[in-house]
Amino acid sequence: MVMATASLLEYIAPITYHNTSNIDVFKKNNHHGVSHAHNAQQLIGDALRQRVENIDHEFCEPGDEDTFFVADLGEVYRQQLRWKKNLPRVKPFYAVKCNPDPKVLRLLAELGNGFDCASKTEIEQVLDMGVDPSRIIYAQPCKTNSYVRYVASKGVRQMTFDNADELRKIAKLYPDAELFLRILTDDSSSLCRLSLKFGASLDATDSLLGLARELNLNVVGVSFHVGSGASDPLAFFKAVRDAYAVFNQAAAHGYSLRTLDVGGGFCSDATFEGMASVLREALDEFFPPHHGVSIIAEPGRYFVSSVFTIACNIIARRTVEDPRQGSNDEVSYMVYVNDGLYGNFSSIMFDHQNPVAKVLTSNSRFLYGTNSASAAANAAGGTEYSIWGPTCDGIDRITESIRFQQTLDVGDWLYFEDMGAYTSCSATRFNGFTDRHDVIYVCSEPGARALLNLH
Repeated sequence: MVMATASLLEYIAPITYHNTSNIDVFKKNNHHGVSHAHNAQQLIGDALRQRVENIDHEFCEPGDEDTFFVADLGEVYRQQLRWKKNLPRVKPFYAVKCNPDPKVLRLLAELGNGFDCASKTEIEQVLDMGVDPSRIIYAQPCKTNSYVRYVASKGVRQMTFDNADELRKIAKLYPDAELFLRILTDDSSSLCRLSLKFGASLDATDSLLGLARELNLNVVGVSFHVGSGASDPLAFFKAVRDAYAVFNQAAAHGYSLRTLDVGGGFCSDATFEGMASVLREALDEFFPPHHGVSIIAEPGRYFVSSVFTIACNIIARRTVEDPRQGSNDEVSYMVYVNDGLYGNFSSIMFDHQNPVAKVLTSNSRFLYGTNSASAAANAAGGTEYSIWGPTCDGIDRITESIRFQQTLDVGDWLYFEDMGAYTSCSATRFNGFTDRHDVIYVCSEPGARALLNLH
């Protein structure tokens, strides 16, 4: 029987974090920038093999063949290096909502990052790790009254606002808060638009700053968010330019703003360098270093998307034949796996993602990382499959059509890479299926292992 919680790493006890990062350890263990990414695939493959080869779907206990993740913490470390190389002036405040995995949070804290939290639960989770309250921004423009009282009691001072009612709420409940005015941006090119819900238009910012001054509130900065999964680098340029205008408005009201929060929208794919280049140039133009303005950001998917790989078991198969094509028509299959849109694949619906299936095992052959694992290169080659989730809802489909050279059957496994962003955090228990799945941790970077005291 498979154990309920699997991990390749030792238990990590809570520790106390300070305001400074562990940058000396970080540099010392980077081996002059030599990446250990080549170890990652081997470690992930070994973890996947060890788990699935210990499961016999004919005799296992209920739940043993459930979906599980493999997370390479070394990838978080490499993304930190990449960030520092491309955006050296910008301090990340990780968006906890994207994936609140405790070991990821611990590593990000050890690397000196802050945290963007949107609720009491997220703030509590970060504080319980020993992170100083000054490293948290309550980046929720519309806050619950009791949550405001809670953060006041915990000393979490930084928070955002975008309307007059919120200012009056803060003046009543937490007048000592350090406030960021969140401004509206053009997020039309983003996967998930936020401007319909949050952000003050430039027509309203001056009056909001005037009200904040009237209420004797402490406005310390400006924030914006170009939308989750942004694809237009110019969106950052325009937003930085607008933020500069608001800084000048604030000065006219007697404020000396000291921080710019450039929000999220950063992807972990090859678009990051282009995005970072435009943002870097905009910051140097409007907020050059000698102005003394601190720059922070709220990346989420950037840090975790490529960290997590998920493995799903094929629990059922249905043969599909089209009688209109005659007896010579090829056979295709509907395969049903034990996860879907109501579970860890909710990102398909909510985050506009397109997870790509690969074959982990077929007929007892382990195929991870091989050419045979990927979909057939020829659109007419192989066998056609559609991939469905386990619930009774007809929309619960992961893949409409994909072709593999292998013939898949019940008991075989599929895997999906880049499954760290907005997956487990938004899974539900619809139809009685669990929203909690095991995570097996590996670490392909010695620097990360040193920070986490792993041996």
